Amino acid sequence: MKIKVPGEVQGMLNELNNAGYEAYVVGGCVRDALLGRKPHDWDITTSAEPLQVKKLFRRTIDTGLKHGTVTVMIKNTGYEITTYRTDGDYSDHRRPESVTFSRNLSDDLMRRDFTINAMAYHPEKGLVDLYGGVTDMEQKRIRAVGDPDARFDEDALRIMRAVRFAGQLGFTIEEETAAAIRKHAKDLSYVSKERIEAELTKLICSPHPEKIEEMYSLGITAEILPEFDRMMETPQNTPYHFTDVGHHTIAVMQNIEPTKILRYTALLHDVGKPQCKTTDENGVDHFKLHPIVGAKMAEPILRRLKMDNFTIESVCRLIYWHDFGINDDLTLSGMRRGLSRMGAEHFEDYMKIRNADMEGQSDYRREEKEQTVERIREMYETVMAEGNALTVKDLAVKGKDLMDAGIPAGPGMGEVLSYLLEEVLEDPSQNERELLLQKAKIYYSEK
Repeated sequence: MKIKVPGEVQGMLNELNNAGYEAYVVGGCVRDALLGRKPHDWDITTSAEPLQVKKLFRRTIDTGLKHGTVTVMIKNTGYEITTYRTDGDYSDHRRPESVTFSRNLSDDLMRRDFTINAMAYHPEKGLVDLYGGVTDMEQKRIRAVGDPDARFDEDALRIMRAVRFAGQLGFTIEEETAAAIRKHAKDLSYVSKERIEAELTKLICSPHPEKIEEMYSLGITAEILPEFDRMMETPQNTPYHFTDVGHHTIAVMQNIEPTKILRYTALLHDVGKPQCKTTDENGVDHFKLHPIVGAKMAEPILRRLKMDNFTIESVCRLIYWHDFGINDDLTLSGMRRGLSRMGAEHFEDYMKIRNADMEGQSDYRREEKEQTVERIREMYETVMAEGNALTVKDLAVKGKDLMDAGIPAGPGMGEVLSYLLEEVLEDPSQNERELLLQKAKIYYSEK
């Protein structure tokens, strides 16, 4: 098997070899190259120890000397070079307490997580595959190196990585590896929320977000996202759905583009349904107000995952509004109010969620639902084409105009502006300066 190694990487291998050391590219870059994917990073493993590596290269960064890693800078790109090593005990289920440098490549490959990540390559010596990584790739299988129980006991983050790789590559998790994951899922409590979020996001945004169901069956979501378990266990006895809340959620994720905000919105858009579920006298389930409840629930969930504020605000907004306009009695004034509160700039994302949500439902009244979505689109285009005022900034009067009319700055002025905006949202023709000033004086004097 031949892998095309970049010139800079070949140069580093040569530099190490010429100095009398072994050196191979290793891990994810080998895996991706063999799969026909473009490697993001080219990592090197070597028999040279960190200080010996530093002597060979002009620009280096001490990334983790204690663990054997030096980053070599070539132009503006960093390449990690790590010494062959064996790991000591993992008392915290995350990192070894100590490492021992080795002269044997086999020792280094033995400590890695999965067989597909435990392969090394040298342009002249060829592929080193001690654990059947190539066979596992051919069979589209995620399998732990050696004893899976030991691998997950050492580092619980590997639990998340197993499912993430399955999602990114479309692989399945081998049976013994899955059994070990199930056993050690509780150890995810030792992993930082930031690392869990990073791995979950990679899975959510992968080509196979449906692999989150595997997280559920292996007991992973019970530890990191128990709200998803409740969705998986909440039936929807309604003609509009053909499956439980969890499987509907998975279908919505599959039907929307893989951006972080849209995929997390899809994941949590119905998180409020288990709490809102009621069943009428005919045995039909209802989930009234679930978007409002869901938006309130989503915020602490996303904060628990250490998500950034922009993502939290964006996802919660879309969850709150994801059912907007589904009733047949939506009017243009209702559309203006919706756009004013949602933010017209978020309409396209709302439509993506709306369409993906519909794709994840049953075919019951599908034609009517499609017509409703089309009508919402048409109303939006009408409002935007007419240039209707949707925010206080769009009003024909400003704060200074109100002050000149005798309305002092402060909370009272904000209330007046909100009142005027509501008037204009109801009837855009009211957005005339003199008319609004007259309305403002009357409203303020009465209040």
